[in-house]
Amino acid sequence: MLTRHQFWRVAVCTAVLLVSAHLVCAQIYPSRPIKMVVPYAPGGSTDVIARNVAERMKASLGQAVIVENVTGAAGSIATGRVARAAPDGYTLSFGQLGSNVMTGAIYALQYDPLNDFEPVILIVNNPMLILAKNAMPSDDLEGLIAWLRANPEKATMGNAGAGSISHVAGLLFQKRTSTRFASVPYRGAAPALQDLVAGQIDLQIADATSSLGHVHAGTIRAYAVTASNRLPSAPGIPTVDEAGLRGFYLSLWHGLWAPKGTSKPVIAKLNTAVIEALADPGLRMRLTELGQEIFPREQQTPEALKALEKSEIEKWWPIIKELKIRAE
Repeated sequence: MLTRHQFWRVAVCTAVLLVSAHLVCAQIYPSRPIKMVVPYAPGGSTDVIARNVAERMKASLGQAVIVENVTGAAGSIATGRVARAAPDGYTLSFGQLGSNVMTGAIYALQYDPLNDFEPVILIVNNPMLILAKNAMPSDDLEGLIAWLRANPEKATMGNAGAGSISHVAGLLFQKRTSTRFASVPYRGAAPALQDLVAGQIDLQIADATSSLGHVHAGTIRAYAVTASNRLPSAPGIPTVDEAGLRGFYLSLWHGLWAPKGTSKPVIAKLNTAVIEALADPGLRMRLTELGQEIFPREQQTPEALKALEKSEIEKWWPIIKELKIRAE
């Protein structure tokens, strides 16, 4: 039987060994490729941004960052998978407002979207665009709203699935404008956009990243940007304030998370890798072309991501409940 003195010597030695092992693991991290789980289909804004950031992170980490698309349940299947992953820094969640905030008010999640993850970094932000197929008989947003009021239930608006930001945005748009039209769910924003371009649906509220190319090409029409300022990459599109729907602001921000319990040294390495990626002139130009606004350096922190997520939950969960949005 150990004496008290021997017991404490063993305890101290064990603690030192554990700390040493932890530090050694942190120093050699990463020693193999990292998986970045994206909760939406390939080709959508979240996927495009994630792939651009992941590719540049490789230069800092010395390991490939492989994007894996896991769709379904408005992004909650993908985020749930990361919540259950080992907290070793090799499985990350690249998410956004829809997947990491709105799903919590719509689905009975098996994880806590705010407390079951370690925030890594706040990455980019961009407003949405109110879009229509070219054949819609309205030249501006006020004209579109007037047409929708005069023709209830005749139009269709595509969205990225029940509980997605585009779904919530469409229902909020109907409430704000006293209009009625059908909501058509898709397995991501990109498939919905394809049908909008093809004229299979009439409307969509989508992110600038996936839709600006079509707007510039003239294959769809953009009525307004859901922000108080115009997009530098599309200065010809009026804001919702200018277009007649004052205060209809929707901002699609993106961030990176790791499973709860991931060590601070690993979080710090990942944070630094993304900061270095976002400082790269080539990546900055690419993200700007996609309509993205890179968060200022002082906001590229785990703390800023946590604070924004908390404030967005406080803002959007009551709205979602008021709109009676439920999982389908």
